[in-house]
Amino acid sequence: MYKSSVSFQVLPKTATDEKTIAIVDKVIAMIKKSGVTFEVGPMETTMEGDLEMLLTIVKKAQYLCIKAGAKSVFTNVKIAYNPKGVLTINQKIKKYR
Repeated sequence: MYKSSVSFQVLPKTATDEKTIAIVDKVIAMIKKSGVTFEVGPMETTMEGDLEMLLTIVKKAQYLCIKAGAKSVFTNVKIAYNPKGVLTINQKIKKYR
């Protein structure tokens, strides 16, 4: 059972919407490469796992946005943590699918 879930939204500041989307795509690819369980939503991405690992991914996303050409990045983060475990993404949303 996962002890935490983290949802986050990166908002890289760029000159065009197309550039912003390309940067967000790179962030999602980085998350996928990390091996954590995640789900992309229309406004944010939710990940499950060890809190330290998930926060490291959020931190890496900041640097990746800048490296990919963003002038700056604003990130919204939501954290659910319980040492005894949290509900999985599937447990939270399965009745709606």
